[in-house]
Amino acid sequence: MPTVRDLQAMAGDERITMLTAYDAVTAGIVESAGVDVVLVGDSMGNAVLGHDDTLPVTVDEMASRVGAVARGTDEALVVADMPFLSFGADEGESVRNCGRMLKEEGANAVKLESGPHTLDLTERLSDLGIPVMAHLGLTPQSVNQTGYTQQASDRDEAAEILDLAQAHEEAGAFALVLEHVPANLAAQVTAAIDIPTIGIGAGGGCDGQVLVFTDVVGLADSSPPFAEQFGDARAEIATAVEEYVDAVESGTFPSEEHATTSEELDDLY
Repeated sequence: MPTVRDLQAMAGDERITMLTAYDAVTAGIVESAGVDVVLVGDSMGNAVLGHDDTLPVTVDEMASRVGAVARGTDEALVVADMPFLSFGADEGESVRNCGRMLKEEGANAVKLESGPHTLDLTERLSDLGIPVMAHLGLTPQSVNQTGYTQQASDRDEAAEILDLAQAHEEAGAFALVLEHVPANLAAQVTAAIDIPTIGIGAGGGCDGQVLVFTDVVGLADSSPPFAEQFGDARAEIATAVEEYVDAVESGTFPSEEHATTSEELDDLY
């Protein structure tokens, strides 16, 4: 199983691939395809749990999904995305919530939607042996403040992102997600820090890329403009389910090959 140091060694040398997964079956598929990092994202809120955004996701829900993904993988680095208000309010509680993902559920690291308020926590977690992936730019847990628009498009905001990236590297973060920021800013941040950057809607200048699984395979009703649909799993699944319904209703399923009989029971009734 790769370590965070293995991931760091890939920066500038090999492109890093990261994809979300929320259950053991999906995680196994993702790992078999060669993905380096499996992120158990709080994007589960709107991707698979039926919420409008990520805010309702609880620590218990995240823990359950992290455990499932960890059990479904052997080689990929598993990162637990810490939900809204699971960190930041109280350092002790933040440490316990993050530590739970590694100690009880089998994650290899945690991801924090970051800002000035996460610098001390990043350092504390790193000191305790809990690897931290930072996340700057569009942070969906701040949707009520920022919406889902591109971030850091002016010089002051861009400079703040650069400063925060460097500060989180100094605090011990092992990698940095840059979401929905201008590509030229992401490229400059990547050049300015030694830890790997993983982009989502941040152009091709990052060390790696991450997308949401349901967007990649075509399960989502709609996807952000920076995502790419690489398949149409929704149509394939719909076709399979329709054929099942038709087969049951027409009586062609189950057939004799799908059942067994016992001669001793022929005259039971």
